[in-house]
Amino acid sequence: MNVAMMIPQRSLWDTVLPNLTILGIAIAAFLGVIFLIFVLAERASNNVQNILKYIVFLAPAALLLLIGLIYPAIRTLIFSFMNANSSEFVGFDNYTWAFTIPEIRIVLRNTLIWTLLVPILSTGLGLAIAYMTDRMKRAAVIKSLIFMPMAISFVGAGIIWRFVYTYEANVNRPEIGLLSSIWRAMEWEPRNWLLEAPLNTLLLIVVMVWIQTGFAMVVLSAAMRNIPDEITEAALLDGTSNFRRFTRITIPMIRATIVVVLTTITIGTLKVFDIVRTMTGGNFQTNVIANEMYSQSFRQMNYGTGSALAIILFVAIIPIIIYNVRQLRLERTER
Repeated sequence: MNVAMMIPQRSLWDTVLPNLTILGIAIAAFLGVIFLIFVLAERASNNVQNILKYIVFLAPAALLLLIGLIYPAIRTLIFSFMNANSSEFVGFDNYTWAFTIPEIRIVLRNTLIWTLLVPILSTGLGLAIAYMTDRMKRAAVIKSLIFMPMAISFVGAGIIWRFVYTYEANVNRPEIGLLSSIWRAMEWEPRNWLLEAPLNTLLLIVVMVWIQTGFAMVVLSAAMRNIPDEITEAALLDGTSNFRRFTRITIPMIRATIVVVLTTITIGTLKVFDIVRTMTGGNFQTNVIANEMYSQSFRQMNYGTGSALAIILFVAIIPIIIYNVRQLRLERTER
């Protein structure tokens, strides 16, 4: 007799029903607590009602923030001073490792290159496109096409551009990679683009710029439309050229928005993971901090070095956030 036939088969309902029961009890308990708080608030004094309002609306958010952000951050910080399996305190050995091992210094160098190039190129292209299409007919169609990559996930964008960079070693076979096909059409010899450093890092950066340019364009275009028409018309009457209007009026008037766009893209670039993981896996000297952090923690199971890289990434983001907050406060005081 087949052994599988002797094992009682559980239906899908038998598996789902206990989970649904637990979920229903949890929701009922939550609603009961909220109802009880509102009943108490209705009978309490005004001061007690204000306190209960804070508890009802802020306590769940504070609890989720504590569980989902603060506790993991503290745990990661502690692990960064521990060994691979978090059983022994090793001090700053993991940070020394991060700044002395040649392979990790390449990771830090690549992350710095990403952080410098992606925000500048994305914001510059977005600003130029927004300015050129501002008074153009059917500008919405052009902006929609440029913004469209924002709707694609980083993994999807990585797969698309990996096909663009595909290299066919056999000259008797047709090239399926767009870049290699263009190269061959110009009678140049294509290369294995994603294997040659540092060219491969620059080609990966192109993917991120392709995605982020649409975001920069939309935000900066909205900021340009808030510039008073009186200022632009006065500049036109004075015979100011387009370039001078752009550099003397447009850029100063939207400076705060440019700073926000730059800092937002910079933070996203520091955390880039999907593109590198999808296209090269961090090989061929294309690795960045986020991908190496994942590899150390979940591939090599070294939680000490992985946590140290996470803290380095966190510390790198803090000055950018502080600068952004100061700029926003400065803008508010100027108003």
